[in-house]
Amino acid sequence: MSTYTQICYHIVFSTKARQPTLKAERRADLFRYIWGILKNRESHLYRINGAKDHVHILTSLHPCVSLANLVKDVKTASSLWIKEESVFPMFSNW
Repeated sequence: MSTYTQICYHIVFSTKARQPTLKAERRADLFRYIWGILKNRESHLYRINGAKDHVHILTSLHPCVSLANLVKDVKTASSLWIKEESVFPMFSNW
């Protein structure tokens, strides 16, 4: 018999000090970038959305990926991308 497991995670993280730096006109770009990170980690994205000061991700993970490492990768890579591309000029960190 084969075993099948599916666990969905609702991940929420905010900007540092909840600063409202994620402007609506560029949020879709951020969400696409985070989706790419999840795809590279063999995780399935169900939904992603957010507001001026936080992001919501509904995802399931590949069995060999730990939740802590995935969140660290998403936050680190997206933070670097935001700063390098000047997507949100007032953004400092997650």
